[in-house]
Amino acid sequence: MIELPKLYPITDARVSNLSHAEQVARLSDGGASFIQLREKHQSPREFYLQAAAALHRARERGVRLIINDRVDIALALQADGVHLGQDDMPPHAARELLGKDAIIGYSTHNPEQVREALRLPIDYVAFGPIFSTSSKENPDAVVGLEGLHQVRHLVGRMPLVAIGGISLENARAVVAAGADAVACISLLLSNPAEIGRQTAEILAILRD
Repeated sequence: MIELPKLYPITDARVSNLSHAEQVARLSDGGASFIQLREKHQSPREFYLQAAAALHRARERGVRLIINDRVDIALALQADGVHLGQDDMPPHAARELLGKDAIIGYSTHNPEQVREALRLPIDYVAFGPIFSTSSKENPDAVVGLEGLHQVRHLVGRMPLVAIGGISLENARAVVAAGADAVACISLLLSNPAEIGRQTAEILAILRD
């Protein structure tokens, strides 16, 4: 079973106006050690090239890199793993392609999906949105801290990542409700010049 760091940054080229490699560099400058590359708008070729550059930067800095959605790109680049959504390649197929050592995460949005996820060959469950979020074009229903707390009991020892609307003000409450890690996009990336400082600031909060 993997042990996740408390902060789980997710890249976004449109939010940050930076390449994925530059986002990885700035996030790692702030102390991030586990990063997901997320890209919903680039062509497969463009994302592959960006992911290759980002992985090179991550390897230089000892950062584990997870590819969102694209099992083919994760496999081609030998990234650390992949994060899958409800409509992506089934985790069983991804595990067969990527092998037993790859990290596979899986997004869930309600307790029924969480129960199903626990039967799958995955390494962690992501659950949310905890609060309202602007990072997804068609977000699922907000689950709240109480929903997160209930899911904590469902997953047992499985690592649990909370996502959606997490801020400096509510991050501690999210961890107190049961999250092993908090996933952040806008909080870290919306001011590109401050990515490193913002990353360090929320890490300090999560460590308190």
